[in-house]
Amino acid sequence: MSRFHKVLVANRGEIACRVIRSAQDAGYETVAVFSEADAAAPHVRLADQSFCIGPAPATESYLVIDKVLEAARISGADAIHPGYGFLSENAVFAQACEAAGITFIGPSSEAIRLMGDKARAKERMEDAGVPCVPGHRWEDQRGGLDAELAEALAGVGFPLLIKAAAGGGGRGMRRVDAAEQLEAALNTARAEAEAAFGDGTLLAERLIEGGRHVEVQVMADEHGTVLHLGERDCSAQRRHQKVIEEAPSPAVDAELRQRMGQAAVDAAAAVDYRGAGTVEFLLAADGSFYFLEMNTRLQVEHPVTELVTGLDLVDLQLRVAGGEPLGLTQEDVVLAGHAIEARLYAEDPDQGFLPQTGEVSVWQPASGAGLRCDDGIRVGQEVSAFYDPMLAKIIASGPDRATALRRLRRALRETVLLGVHHNGAFLDRVLAHQVFADGAVTTDFLEGDFAAEDKGLGQPTAGQWALAAALFLDAAGGGDGWRSNAVGAALTLRLRCADETLSLQVRMDAGPTYSVLVGDQDHQIQLHGVPAVERRLSLDGLCSTLHSIFAEDRLTLHLHALGAAFSFERILPGSEAEAGAADGRLLSPLAGRVSALHVKVGDQVSTGQPLMVLEAMKLETVVSSRCDGVVESISAAVDDQVARRQLLLIVAQPANSG
Repeated sequence: MSRFHKVLVANRGEIACRVIRSAQDAGYETVAVFSEADAAAPHVRLADQSFCIGPAPATESYLVIDKVLEAARISGADAIHPGYGFLSENAVFAQACEAAGITFIGPSSEAIRLMGDKARAKERMEDAGVPCVPGHRWEDQRGGLDAELAEALAGVGFPLLIKAAAGGGGRGMRRVDAAEQLEAALNTARAEAEAAFGDGTLLAERLIEGGRHVEVQVMADEHGTVLHLGERDCSAQRRHQKVIEEAPSPAVDAELRQRMGQAAVDAAAAVDYRGAGTVEFLLAADGSFYFLEMNTRLQVEHPVTELVTGLDLVDLQLRVAGGEPLGLTQEDVVLAGHAIEARLYAEDPDQGFLPQTGEVSVWQPASGAGLRCDDGIRVGQEVSAFYDPMLAKIIASGPDRATALRRLRRALRETVLLGVHHNGAFLDRVLAHQVFADGAVTTDFLEGDFAAEDKGLGQPTAGQWALAAALFLDAAGGGDGWRSNAVGAALTLRLRCADETLSLQVRMDAGPTYSVLVGDQDHQIQLHGVPAVERRLSLDGLCSTLHSIFAEDRLTLHLHALGAAFSFERILPGSEAEAGAADGRLLSPLAGRVSALHVKVGDQVSTGQPLMVLEAMKLETVVSSRCDGVVESISAAVDDQVARRQLLLIVAQPANSG
């Protein structure tokens, strides 16, 4: 008999949907919590009951412990599953659940507190015999860099990594290549750690270059059973954030798996762990491995482990939290086949991975053998700037790695998401790279060789530009001065995609068939059927399917065709969109909140000088001046919410005297 009967899921998006489904399958009633911005979100509809816990900002809703506990009290929920992110690794929250008599579906508050402190965790792991990266920790962090500390840090060896003891996700982390960089790195890392985690405590570790990020899934019950469920390779990372994960790791053989698995089991046992957790290791090129940290929660990438083990990790979490034994031995855990997961983000990889917002107009995940999609979005839903930009996880499995890889690439090309710019094409380019195909990705791959080779590959092809132009005129239905008897007439269209603007010569032929001149290439396009989201097209004689939708202003086209998705903007003569940097107007590159303003009207500024900081989806974007001049006007204040391409300020170049 379980200790609880109703589970409140203290999260949103795809992980909330994922947990609700498994809890319902296990026979539990479910409760969703939601912010005002998520009132119609899929997880709210999926749960048996739901409760609004506040305004859109997470700091006023999903992160407010008292509001979550109040929702549990009102709904009668006697267990809480935190998902990942938000309060999932918050020891105060776990302790508050314990004090309220609510089962926290996760480890004890003490285990969360211990493993959340990187310095204490490393000490405990060293005591347990788990291999750790060489490093240095110091007690008194109130002062600056003195000679003794400088000598100790230099003794670790360069390059080294300064890390926040209390957090993760790349915050409070700085690389140091030489002694003269130490003071600046310490100051910057400490300030960032204090802002992100409320704790500026730091530690230093040797930076092991060319390594792989390999993590081991563990599961433990309160009856003394601690198991590992194999490893995942998460080396494809950008800014210390995972992008693609797979199980098992291409770099791990049976003997290494046994050693890493045992080290992970020892790590969990050393803190009397209960539930699902992940022990993260850095795997060096010579086969040695080192403890990095332990995530005391379910991981984003847990589906790949489920697909190769055949186990439902959420169901196991529920069993353990309910007091049941796991009912498994280590011998029962058998890895079969291969699985790869790609994270679909609302971001623009070709514009510095800027977070993107918008309304989901079309959402058609790919389907087929070996495919799984964990998502929490629906058509009509607004993707806001308040939350993490991850929209869905696309996972493929197969009897071997090559099959899983082929299936995932097909799934990315066939998945249709319109209305919000996303990283689907970028993910496909990563998977297509020979280094990934060879299973040789290291943690510096995406920001190293791949980034250097990938410049400009995310831009539309000439055929996609031509198709966009044809769709704009086809949607005009004879507008723009055209008539049905205007066959052969030519029109010039100016279109923008990302930061590129092209003038395209379009001629309507019979059919309707459009001839579009892109540079010196003339493309013949035929659109079949009446205008609809899904249509057939012929481009220079080759037929395929397109998905497209226009924004309400009819000046923005969201297009998925010829293997990729792009958003095109039509620029009308004399419009706001036609204005660029020449007149000094700075438009917002994204929708978000103004978190800082560094100038005032009348200030003299120079090219590249930071003027304003925007915050969206937990990331900060600096808006800098594009010219030398004087701030003429400012149209947004700190804490204002701004829309993409909204006017922020104007920098005017002083008129020439004389």
